[in-house]
Amino acid sequence: MIATDTHIKGIIAESLAKATSYNEYRTLVENLVAEGKSTGELQTEALSNYSMLNDKRMKRLDKTTKLSEEAIAKIKAYNGDVTWLVLTESWCGDAAQTMPVIHKVAELNDNITLKVVLRDENEALMNEFLTNGGKSIPKLIAIDNTSGNVLGDWGPRPTKATKLVNDYKAAHGKLTPEFKKELQVWYNKDKGQNTIEDLLQLV
Repeated sequence: MIATDTHIKGIIAESLAKATSYNEYRTLVENLVAEGKSTGELQTEALSNYSMLNDKRMKRLDKTTKLSEEAIAKIKAYNGDVTWLVLTESWCGDAAQTMPVIHKVAELNDNITLKVVLRDENEALMNEFLTNGGKSIPKLIAIDNTSGNVLGDWGPRPTKATKLVNDYKAAHGKLTPEFKKELQVWYNKDKGQNTIEDLLQLV
């Protein structure tokens, strides 16, 4: 178990106080998309379009994500008492591909409570869980409900997708629109399985 200092516990408590359930988050995104909007203060046509696309992706994954019998058994056997607090935004492509999977896993065990907060409304929390210095999302923080300690975190991408991104950046210096399309193809083929494998490390 990772001991967590009082400062971080306070920040987590503040974010948990305004967190929503996954289903409430999905309703929020659906309603914003219907109005041609995205989450966050910054509203642009591009962000609205990403959000619309992501809403469709999440709807599909909510219906189609499947877990192996082995994965289901491991998740159901987990006897901790945790909250998985996830930082996200509606325009984030990686979040759209993984949030439904996180929800499916958490749903299988009453000892796992999934809560969702928006990154840009929770800057102090985001700053405690940066990835290589960046505010990359989604970011899942596993919190022990008894002690308030952080047990671990996950994100912003499953391990195999992270390797694809890192290898491409090393070779080309930055991520191109073409690569981002390729990454979505990878997600579609993977069907959430790598995310499930990663999440099993948290239970």
